[in-house]
Parts: sequence; structure tokens; C-alpha cells
Amino acid sequence: MTPDHSSALARGMDPGTGHLRTALELAAANVPVLPLREGKGPFGNCRACARCVCGGRPNMKSAGPCQCPDVCHGWAAATTDTTVITSRAWARAWRQAAAVAYHPAGAGLTVVDLDDPEAVAWARQTLPLTRTVTTNRGEHWIYRGTMPSANSVRPGVDIKSRMNYARWLGHGSGTIVDLLPAVRALIVKEEATPARGPVASSSPTCATWDRTVATGCRHTEAYIHTGLKRGLAKVSSHTQSGAGSQAFGVARFLAAQHTHCPGPCGLDGIGQQIISAAIAVGVPEAYAQRAVANGLNAGAGSFQ
Repeated sequence: MTPDHSSALARGMDPGTGHLRTALELAAANVPVLPLREGKGPFGNCRACARCVCGGRPNMKSAGPCQCPDVCHGWAAATTDTTVITSRAWARAWRQAAAVAYHPAGAGLTVVDLDDPEAVAWARQTLPLTRTVTTNRGEHWIYRGTMPSANSVRPGVDIKSRMNYARWLGHGSGTIVDLLPAVRALIVKEEATPARGPVASSSPTCATWDRTVATGCRHTEAYIHTGLKRGLAKVSSHTQSGAGSQAFGVARFLAAQHTHCPGPCGLDGIGQQIISAAIAVGVPEAYAQRAVANGLNAGAGSFQ
């Protein structure tokens, strides 16, 4: 560790969690990193970059002129520049960081994120064996090579590579192999295959939740609106990446709250509001509809 790095740690940027030290080690290995807040999401944009009024960074899909020194624009802020990582502008984020993330494509990698045991079992039967990293609920399968990122390519499976981030959970085990057609084909399959079963979120664009459409819901309106407001805020905070995955997660969580209700609970209105929030931060409408529909269906079956 260089003297500059040691002095950065001494200034209190690493509150004993080791996240900054981990980030510096990864940067030294040419892996672009950024801190994650509690909840595994990136830190929000500063006021100057809020809603991308700054025009965005040069490495984003729509290249912009932003040179903000803060941890803005999610994955696009990931860097190997240790002067940025240890800067005062990033100090607040490191003090509050709950995890370290990295930009897979920036390191020449693709992560297949398997979110549950069923997804892991599917991957072991379907995908080329490669290096694996254990996660809280499943595994990350790491391949050499990059591809477009996509959420919910099948139940419990996300692709994280270009314009995305993944949590750093260790080096894992096994030998990393090249990205093969079987993995790349997941994107093609996902784009060509509609969601299974009825689309739970299909409803007029203006659909909202209220008691008149939720006559069988056992929850109070205050409970519903508070949970929905928090969920929509999570989706809206992903201004550059991850909004589709977040929409899936929010839909799944909210739907799961109604598994013991006699119904109907007005989930179509809830779903439409989540879709609208995802579209507002750049998620293609068809993708947002599919992610939310899958999430509602997954949540509805949580206790079956």
C-alpha cells in the first residue's frame, strides 16, 4: 500500500470495515470499483448530477460531459484511479459504505447472478462451469469476456456485465473460462420470450392503487401507500443501471405481502406504478413490464 493510501485510511475513510482497503486492492488488479450503500445500491447523485441534468459521464450509453468528482451515476463512477477512490469527495461514501461493488465489463468480465438454489441448480445443468462466488442466496458465475447486461433473463437469473455493477464477495473458487455462446444466448432468449402466464401488471397506464380495486386486501391504505412509496423511491434511485432488477425486486416484495389476503388486492395498479417508475429512469417499457410481471408472479407464489 502506498503512503497516499495509508494516509487516506488514517483520515477515517475506512471505518474498520475494510471496504476501502478491498477497493484499493481491486483497483491495483485493474478492477473498477465503487462503494455501495446499505441495501446494496449505489449512492445517489449529488445535486449537480440529480436526474442527470449534468449530461452524464463520457462512459455512459449517452455520453455526456460530466466530470463530477463525487460517487455519481452508479456503475459509471467505478474506477481504478486510486486518487479518486481515496479522495475527499468519496470519503463520505466510504464512511457509510455497506459493501464494495465493481464494474464487471470494466474488468473484462461477465457475472451470471444466480439468486436462489433453483437458479444455481439450473446453471449447473445448463451453463459452462467456471469460477463461482457464493452469495447470500445463491452464486455468482464469473466468465471472461463482456456482453450486454439484462435482468430476469429467467427466474432468479440476471446478467451483469456492461453498464452494470456487481457486489464484490471474494475471489471465489474454480477456474474462470471464456464467455461462451450458451451464456450469450440467454439475452437473445430473454428478448424473444414473453413472461410465462398472465401478465399481472397489464392495466391502463393511469392505473393506481386504492381501496375500490382492493376490496379483498387485509392491509390499511396507509400501509400500502407507505410500502409503495418506498419501493418506487428505490426504483427511481437507479438512474443509470439496475432499475429493471430493482423493479422486479420491489414487485416481488410487495406482492409477497398479500399472499394471505383473500383478494383482490389491486396488484395491477401497484405493478403499473412500478413500471412507470422504471420507465422514468430509462428502462424500456417492454422490459419494465416483463420484470414487474415476473416479480409480481414470484411474490404471489412466495408462500405457496
